[in-house]
Amino acid sequence: MKYAKRFIAYSLLGLLAACAAISVGSDFSAGRRALLGNDPETALGYFLAAAQRDPNYVFIASNLKQGIWSYVGRTQYLTKRYKEARESLDRALSQDPNEYMAQLYRGLTLARSGDLSGGVKDIQVAMKGIFDFLEYMERARPFYAIWDPLRAMRKSIDNDLKKIDGKDFNPEELMANAEWLGKTMENEIDRVRQDERRQFERDFDRRGGSSLGIGLGF
Repeated sequence: MKYAKRFIAYSLLGLLAACAAISVGSDFSAGRRALLGNDPETALGYFLAAAQRDPNYVFIASNLKQGIWSYVGRTQYLTKRYKEARESLDRALSQDPNEYMAQLYRGLTLARSGDLSGGVKDIQVAMKGIFDFLEYMERARPFYAIWDPLRAMRKSIDNDLKKIDGKDFNPEELMANAEWLGKTMENEIDRVRQDERRQFERDFDRRGGSSLGIGLGF
């Protein structure tokens, strides 16, 4: 009887954990849809709800990892809540120092808050990290979905990095380009995921056709 009660208790705990995970994922997905739909105010509410339920939630798409506090921070930035954005993005980077999207938006937040030199440094490091990620994904998976197939993001990054140390450096132009990069990267995630899904379906169809042929042959 004692073991039966313990089993029931563990089962209930497992069920509650599963329900919580589903709820977090649902809030995150709704927030991300709102973010991609240019509604950061609505997105922020969903991301905060997800962060309250699971402050360690991580969204992984095609080898790109982004924590929930990165999304909270960037929507706070987009709604001009710079103080809160800085705190959230610092938290995101404390969990993953290589979260370059979080660093990109922390740089933007610092620059918009008056710390231009600190902001430019963060943006510079983030752009280099994003560039290297795109280069790595192109080399590592040449026959799958390609990130940045026209190299538009990498060309923009390369141009911005060259200008930072030049005489014609324009901080406002850099911040506008950094915002474009952040938005484009987020949209690129869905394009790559769709390409990967189509590739998987093609591979599955080929394997299925091969299996069917062998079965009929025997």
